[in-house]
Amino acid sequence: MSTSVVTVGAGMFADAVAGQAVDVERVDWRPPMPGTQDDLAAVATDRRRPEANRRAVEAMLGVTAHLVDVAPASEVLGLEKGQFLHAGPPIEWERTSGPLRGALMGGAALEGLVEDPEDAVALFESGSSVSLEPCHHRSAVGPMAGVVTPSMWMWVLEDRATGKRTYCSLNEGLGKVLRYGAYGPDVLTRLRWMGDVLGPLLQAAVRGTEEATDVTGILTQMLQMGDEAHNRNRAGTLMLLRDLSPAMVGSIEGGGFASKDVADVLRFVGGNDHFFLNLAMPACKLALDAGRDVPGSTMVVAMARNGTDFGIQVSGTGDQWFTGPAQVAEGLFLGDYGPDDANPDIGDSAITETAGIGGFAMATAPAIVRLVGGSVPDALATTRRMHEITLAENPRWSVPVLEFQGTPTGIDVSKVCRTGILPQINTGMAGAVAGVGQVGAGLVTPPAEIFPQALAALAQAVPGRSL
Repeated sequence: MSTSVVTVGAGMFADAVAGQAVDVERVDWRPPMPGTQDDLAAVATDRRRPEANRRAVEAMLGVTAHLVDVAPASEVLGLEKGQFLHAGPPIEWERTSGPLRGALMGGAALEGLVEDPEDAVALFESGSSVSLEPCHHRSAVGPMAGVVTPSMWMWVLEDRATGKRTYCSLNEGLGKVLRYGAYGPDVLTRLRWMGDVLGPLLQAAVRGTEEATDVTGILTQMLQMGDEAHNRNRAGTLMLLRDLSPAMVGSIEGGGFASKDVADVLRFVGGNDHFFLNLAMPACKLALDAGRDVPGSTMVVAMARNGTDFGIQVSGTGDQWFTGPAQVAEGLFLGDYGPDDANPDIGDSAITETAGIGGFAMATAPAIVRLVGGSVPDALATTRRMHEITLAENPRWSVPVLEFQGTPTGIDVSKVCRTGILPQINTGMAGAVAGVGQVGAGLVTPPAEIFPQALAALAQAVPGRSL
């Protein structure tokens, strides 16, 4: 008579039994997050949930993002002097992290509110003539500190089917840049060049291109070319350059731009492998915004960090933020920097993971481990693991090495609470002190407690639930 054993939990026990020539069936089961049992039961019995999640996912997957314009934030977002956008959930100056403070200080100098960025500290402490607001509250996203000021030029993406739009600033490159909290003279000089030359030339190129660039389509291609669209955007940047460069060159005669300016822009974009990130992010936000505000849906529609707090928003709970302390990433550091130099996680760029790429699609870009740490098997395992906490697969965005399986898409709050598996994010690391800039890159997860918070709010909204 043959014997078989079903094991749950620790692998050591299963290995020991298997070593005795016994058939072992391993069940990958984890207890739910502590204190979530009642809320999980309430949400599981919500009759709206299956249809609500189907609608949210279908709406998200139905969006195609097209690049339709480039324009100053004052025009497309209505920002006025003294108004600043930032990454992550809402925050006051007193609680801002070093890199966010540095970016706000540099932004104030860029706008002429102060001559010396250091003088901006008193300006923000007084709060009398300045205001802070999350990028997400204006249909925008910003990488790292995510600071947007009125004079900064923005990408404008549109879903042609609905006319809805999202926005993102232009990418400065790596190292000592504003989004990492640096604000020295070289940072401000580059930003002014971006406002005077890069933005206007990109606007002329986008408006002069006969067919609007299909950003969603580029994402589809780049995922099969070794990018994951968060920390690796090399193929995406080159495809964007392919689409826009003819109109840029044509603007020398037709648009009055100097040939040197065109050459400088082509050189800048071609030498900045992260340039496409600032298009991938608003494309993901455009898709996720389509899945918002579906009563009963447990799908996460935003993950964002301001360097102090990590926040999520969920389709079924509207604009409410669920927040906890941002974590410090684990990874690789530049030069002599180490963990003590790094600020906790920051930026709206986790919108890529929320949509099913970035850290969720690391299997498409195994080379990413050379930037953020880990191994190629780790990258493959991460993508497989994310399927356990998502509602669907994205048929547009497939993973060649996994037999073209769609990327895991639609983070489900209830699945995160039931399994204890947290979303995986790959990210850059900013220095903890304002002005330092980038210190490394690595892997990070949200604080676990924000998902039970969201689950509790979803449970309270179940019709007929007795409290």
